[in-house]
Amino acid sequence: MKKIINAPNNVVEDMLSGMVAAHPQHVRKLPDYNCLVSPLSPIAGKVGIISGGGSGHEPAHAGFIGRGMLDAACVGNVFSSPTPDHFFAAAKAVDSGAGVLMVIKNYSGDLMNSQMAEEMAEFEAVKVARVIVDDDVAVKNSTYTTGRRGIAGTVFVHKIAGAMAVQGADLAEVKRVAEKTVANVRSMGMALTPCIVPIAGKANFQLADDEIEIGMGIHGEPGISRCKITEADEITSVLLEKIIVDLPFNKGDEVAVLVNGLGATPLMELYIVNKKISEVCAEKGIKIYRTYVGEYMTALEMAGASISLLRLDDELKALLDAPADSIAFKQL
Repeated sequence: MKKIINAPNNVVEDMLSGMVAAHPQHVRKLPDYNCLVSPLSPIAGKVGIISGGGSGHEPAHAGFIGRGMLDAACVGNVFSSPTPDHFFAAAKAVDSGAGVLMVIKNYSGDLMNSQMAEEMAEFEAVKVARVIVDDDVAVKNSTYTTGRRGIAGTVFVHKIAGAMAVQGADLAEVKRVAEKTVANVRSMGMALTPCIVPIAGKANFQLADDEIEIGMGIHGEPGISRCKITEADEITSVLLEKIIVDLPFNKGDEVAVLVNGLGATPLMELYIVNKKISEVCAEKGIKIYRTYVGEYMTALEMAGASISLLRLDDELKALLDAPADSIAFKQL
């Protein structure tokens, strides 16, 4: 194993310290918790937006703390959910009295721990609501989930719910638009290589040099098929076909596109994927309104990519267009 780390057991704490040192204008750490919070929180009258999950997916989730997006993020061990007390501490830290929305990806640990935190908050009269993101169309059930997994489409939920909260909407309205986003976003990914969890010291699955996994999850969960590597256009078409038919996306729809790298895929390759996305959408009469290309939700050093499509209407377009200023997502 070759990694630029100190002790494997300390990677999360070391990373969070480095983030705070680099971005004090965006994040501060809660004492005694692996939670990062906006220095501006709580903001009077504003619904707080929190998210979180296992580490190893950076910049998700703490990289999206900032104006127009998240107010806090809870960080678990690598690929492991934060404990309930972390979610609860983050909720208390951002609550102004207007309530808190938790954006949770559909993984068993995240669901259980966030639900316990919600119950803890209710006991202390902190209004908390949850939305569950399950955008991955690859598989219905996996090692970590009952139902579909939550992957990079979660970033659209952060963006749109965050924009709604900045406008002063109440908790019910922020939850409504977050759920609307979940209902209209679909994603699917693929992997070329495994990744190495630091404390394990070895790859969490194996692929032959000429193999790829279609539908791979962000923790290394199995996808829907393993096949020989082929051209980028063919790989992209396979992912898009399943995404498009699932909602379905139809001729005349407007969409936002997110092409997400999983940690070790050059931007050159992500833009090649995007070229084919634009061609397929044009052929099908699907209008691309906005495109985002980069690393938003990674899997340590896994090579691969995911594609997310979000179907838009006027409300979602306006919220997507709203300004955002976080470490990893900036929009004027």
